[in-house]
Order: sequence, then C-alpha cells, then structure tokens
Amino acid sequence: MTQLDNGLDPTDVLGAAGVVPTRLRHLVLERLTQAILDGRLKPGDAIPSESRIAATFGVSKQIAREAIRELAAMGVVQIQQGKATRVRALDAEPLGRFYRFAVRGSESGLIEAIELRRVLEPPIAQFAAARRSAADVERLRNVLARMERSLGDVPAWIEADLDFHELLSEMAGNRLMRLQMRALRPVIREVMEAFNSREPRGLADWRATYDRHARIFATIEAGDGAAAARAMTSHFEAADAAIQELFPRPPAGGP
Repeated sequence: MTQLDNGLDPTDVLGAAGVVPTRLRHLVLERLTQAILDGRLKPGDAIPSESRIAATFGVSKQIAREAIRELAAMGVVQIQQGKATRVRALDAEPLGRFYRFAVRGSESGLIEAIELRRVLEPPIAQFAAARRSAADVERLRNVLARMERSLGDVPAWIEADLDFHELLSEMAGNRLMRLQMRALRPVIREVMEAFNSREPRGLADWRATYDRHARIFATIEAGDGAAAARAMTSHFEAADAAIQELFPRPPAGGP
C-alpha cells in the first residue's frame, strides 16, 4: 500500500474501500475533514491524491477532485500545480472574505457586524479572565499601553484597539471565537474609521474610551469573569450614542 509523505496509510485517513453512499462527494469531503480535525492530517501534511481517494472510495476522480476543491475553497487545503495538495493551518481569511462581501457598501451590514460583536465579546472577556496566563496579562497590558500612547492618533489608536479585542479572543482559549474576531477585524476597522472621521474627538472622549478598556483589563487581570463580561457590556453600551449617530435608525413603528 502506498504511504503518504507523513507515513500514513491512505486507508487510515479515508476509511475502508467499497463504501457506496448516496452522496459520494459529501462522504469523501466528510472523511477528509474528519481526518484533519482529529489530527490524522496535520497542517503541512499531504492529503491522498485524487487517484488514491477515488480508488479507496470506488468513486470517479472527478468526485475526488470536487471534494478537494471544496476544501480548498474553505481554505482548509492548499492546491499547488504539480505538487501535493497540503493541509493548511486554519485561519480566518475565508470567513473574513465572506464578512467583507456581506457588508460591502451596506450600512445595515455594518450594523449587523456591530451587533455580532456585542453578542460575542462579553463571553470572550469572561473566558479570557478565567483562562488567562501571566504572559497573556502582560501582553494585554502592553496593548493597553499602546492605546494610551495613541490617544489622538487615529490610525495607531484603531490598530491598538483592534489588537486589544483580538488578543482577548486568543486568551479566551476558544478557536472558533478567535477565528470570528479575526474575520471581523476588517469590518470593525471600517466602523472605527467611520466613527473617528465623523468629527474631531476631544481628549476627554479619547480618555473615556481608554478608561473603559482599562476597566476591562483590570477585571481580566483579577480573573473575575463575571466582572469582565459586565465591563465589556458597559463598553458597548457607552458607544451606543456614537453608533446611533453613525447609523441612525427610524423610531419604532416608523416607516
């Protein structure tokens, strides 16, 4: 039996031959996906060739090719002409492309992105407080210091603000939360740029925003998950007036 580059037997990855499901492509896709998720195929590993997949499942090479292309479209594998198709480390770029497409040129899409953040970030802060390490806290402290140094400097402030919230998602120890926040980053940057371009912000406004982040940091450092969630919720509530100014909505019951 031919071995893969990583020493795996293809049947260990794909399962036994002779399976003839109703939806062949979906079964092939499911088996490959499961092998990646459970670690039999790791980032950098070559997946079985189209011929090997076809022979293992008793399907056509076209079906095998379609399954591989679907994995590539999801950003799970990388296809290179003349080389083995290899597993990619999971990242947020495919989801980020979807979010950017979904909100492009749409005020309602940006509002929905803000609402999604408000759902995600309080529990992210809660998990981050419960699961933080000393190294995590120090990294977050450094980002907070960058925010303070950036008061009044819009581009630097936006990057530091984005880094603060993304680092919390890393500290939360939940891969799906981290991917969501990374994918939302370009969309949230667009909202922040719109917010900061509407009118010059006074120093008191900048400082109030910084202070809200400092309170979130303090709860994380203390390991108080419930307080961290409340501090994050308060942070978004304080921004409601600015969001309403940016994206005014008609009163309830209006046209």
